Amino acid sequence: MSYTLCTSGAATYKSGKYATSAVLGSETILNNFSDDAEGFVEQATNTDWVSNFAALSTSIKQALSDIVSSLIAMKIISYDMGAYSSMREAETLLDINDNIATKGILNLKGKADRRKAP
Repeated sequence: MSYTLCTSGAATYKSGKYATSAVLGSETILNNFSDDAEGFVEQATNTDWVSNFAALSTSIKQALSDIVSSLIAMKIISYDMGAYSSMREAETLLDINDNIATKGILNLKGKADRRKAP
């Protein structure tokens, strides 16, 4: 399942230039973060996006990539907030990514609910 809904590059880019190399250099950690984020989006929206990925529209794929990469970036940032030039910088990156993920999930939940409605 790792990195079906986004690329690792999108996630690391959103984590900022001070993200710790201990995470960025670990395929195992990044894959775990990706699996967690993809599972969370599927659970939160009650939709199997990964299995149906090929059939999704381009706009939904882009939305999923934006959401999942932000969730992964938040995990990367949280892993070592002390690596950033200031705590405020890390908190700002967390806030930005949380905003993207939260709004995106709400949007997807609405679309999923409308598809399931009679």
